[in-house]
Amino acid sequence: MPSRSQDAAGIVVPLRSFTLGKARLAAVLSEHERETLARSMAECVVNAAGNLPIAVVSSSSEVIAWAREHDYDVVDDPGSLDAAADAGRAWAISRGLSRYAVVHADLPFARSLDVVVTDGDALVAVIVPDHRDDGTPVLSLPSSVPFTFAYGPDSAARHADEARRRSLSVRILRDPALAFDVDIAADLEALDALRRTPAPTPTPTK
Repeated sequence: MPSRSQDAAGIVVPLRSFTLGKARLAAVLSEHERETLARSMAECVVNAAGNLPIAVVSSSSEVIAWAREHDYDVVDDPGSLDAAADAGRAWAISRGLSRYAVVHADLPFARSLDVVVTDGDALVAVIVPDHRDDGTPVLSLPSSVPFTFAYGPDSAARHADEARRRSLSVRILRDPALAFDVDIAADLEALDALRRTPAPTPTPTK
């Protein structure tokens, strides 16, 4: 196993598909429009990673081709978001990274992920709840600690509970740029207005 750097961190991006994703937007966007949106949001997320190593978790040929074109690592999709996050931890360990952040690919306002990877190997979980204060679009963890992921409704609270069960300190980061994910038609309706509004400063809370 590679030696672990105390400050090294990596970004894990589960991405099931460009063309088949965002099915809940099918009533308002064509398949081509959904693909274009998915690609543009994924580009925002990987660009926000800066120079950090990136693993894209996917089994989609189109996503794999995109990831390899950008020289990102590719991890086979085990079939669920929870399993993809766990595969991301295994990737981080294999790369000798002390920390990894699981970042959803549908964050159109993501500009930098630096704020969620500053803790190195400290026993700290950084949780960014989504704009509904429900899901977990960004979750940063030390790779040395096993973690049982629980994505889905109310996942932010469940992840906080799991972190405490693992004796991790929990930092809730309310960052509008990383919290806004696009899942339903109402999110699209808010997109243009939000793009014209400067994002507030992220607010960490306990």
